[in-house]
Amino acid sequence: MTEMFKGVTAIAFDLDGTLVDSVPDLTVACAESLQEQGLPRCSEASVRSWVGNGAEMLIRRALAWALDDQPSEMQVSEALSAFKRHYEANLTGNSRLYPGVSDTLTRLGERGYRLALITNKPYQFVPPLLESLGIDAHFEVVFGGDSLPEKKPSPLPLLHLCQQWQLPPQQLLMVGDSRNDVDAAHAAKAASVALTYGYNHGEPVEDSQPSLVLDNFETLLAYLPAKTEETIQND
Repeated sequence: MTEMFKGVTAIAFDLDGTLVDSVPDLTVACAESLQEQGLPRCSEASVRSWVGNGAEMLIRRALAWALDDQPSEMQVSEALSAFKRHYEANLTGNSRLYPGVSDTLTRLGERGYRLALITNKPYQFVPPLLESLGIDAHFEVVFGGDSLPEKKPSPLPLLHLCQQWQLPPQQLLMVGDSRNDVDAAHAAKAASVALTYGYNHGEPVEDSQPSLVLDNFETLLAYLPAKTEETIQND
């Protein structure tokens, strides 16, 4: 198992559905924004099937459900503005780390891996959420969905990270829970790990053909041994 990612020296993580279950707080913000538009409130189960492509797509899906039709751009703009306001006010109320996340991030850092966060969530929400969960110090670099001109499934965030860290993509591992993460890794020619417990619109994440599929976050440790200085230089 420890040979599978032998050349990897850096790991990029997705956030929602990978490190944290944020759907309870996203649901509150989404439901409140719909209610402001005079529309029915959505359920947590529905939001779980809508998340994964950034805030705007979440709102487009919520409006399409509530209207039983495609929303106008004005409706999207108004609902998105309301959503951001409500989400900022309810950012950390019920969001929780998945089991083993904090300890695993700590141990990966101790093993010599450089850690980054690449999420499609708007950047304004990311630092306060990471800080509230106590995992902000693990990441050298954090990209939100609006940090660069393109977001996942575009490979741009991964390639930009590789350029910033002066790494070939073959030394980067993308860890996420959805097709967006795996497709971005494929396009960047990086390895990928897909976690089965996250948000992938009801589609089995293994259908995206990641390098490895895991049911538990802490199992990553079995595939990522300590990186010695000599190993890093040889890679």
